[in-house]
Amino acid sequence: MLCFAAMKGVILAAGKGSRLYPITHHIAKPLLPLANRPTLHYAIDRLKEMGISEVCVVVGENEPQMREALNDGSALGVAISYVRQTDPHGLAHAVGFAKDFVGEDSFCLYLGDAIYSESLAPFAEKFKSSGCANLNLVKWVEDPSRFGVANLEGERIVKLVEKPKEPESNYAMAGMYIFGPQIWSVLPTLQPSARGEYEITDAIQMMIDQGEQVVAGVYKGEWFDTGTLNSFLDTSGHLIDGKSIVADNAHVTAAVGHSVVIGDGAHVSCDSIEDSVVLPGAHVSVRGHVRHSILAGRVESSESIEDQIRWNDSTQ
Repeated sequence: MLCFAAMKGVILAAGKGSRLYPITHHIAKPLLPLANRPTLHYAIDRLKEMGISEVCVVVGENEPQMREALNDGSALGVAISYVRQTDPHGLAHAVGFAKDFVGEDSFCLYLGDAIYSESLAPFAEKFKSSGCANLNLVKWVEDPSRFGVANLEGERIVKLVEKPKEPESNYAMAGMYIFGPQIWSVLPTLQPSARGEYEITDAIQMMIDQGEQVVAGVYKGEWFDTGTLNSFLDTSGHLIDGKSIVADNAHVTAAVGHSVVIGDGAHVSCDSIEDSVVLPGAHVSVRGHVRHSILAGRVESSESIEDQIRWNDSTQ
């Protein structure tokens, strides 16, 4: 394991996960199980690979659930602190709540719903060896208009634009940032964007405009977010390599197809199930098949279920 002095971790996990309602009305989005592990455990794994042992989790209304699930982090091999973002006003706004925790150390900012197939430790090494003020993970994508977009000159980032209608580059900001203490000098004067949020891309652009060295770490592995039905199931399928995982104490009466995860204590009765996640403790009784869905609670249906997120009888 690589070890870098005085680098801390900050995980942003205050989001409500509204695109995964109704399940995220009941389970905090960062705790939703992927391959029967809470989503945030994958983030902590990646931070540990970077030599990070002190982590601050920025929480919101989900604070009680997060504290109960993660506690002080000792069971995961890290020391976890918590700070509450009172109102969500963008990533840069959330970062500001972690200032006291970070102090003058460098830190890795990690979006809590991001999943990476490869270690990020080489990028921490690059940050340290380059002496830059900021390193941002970027990835070449076909449609960068959905992301913050980085314009590069060599390895340096010279311009950032948040969700441009006409991107000048195909390099998308990929959800992991490493900062030195220079970030704290720009946040107090940062202005909200047209959508009313304090954008981390605008903060980084201010650093660029002030002459700070901002570099790109080009990531070539798989990168997923887990914020929608499609992306959540894509991530789940990747983690289990398209196979299926059924917990030992689950009870299943169904033909189990590809990319299925069934959690602890779940009861599933249907003709067949594929490309779906059944959360721990769920009771699913369906007269037909289950396809491309996330199910939790007590789900009963007299017909097949497809393309749904269900908690009991609720789908929103």
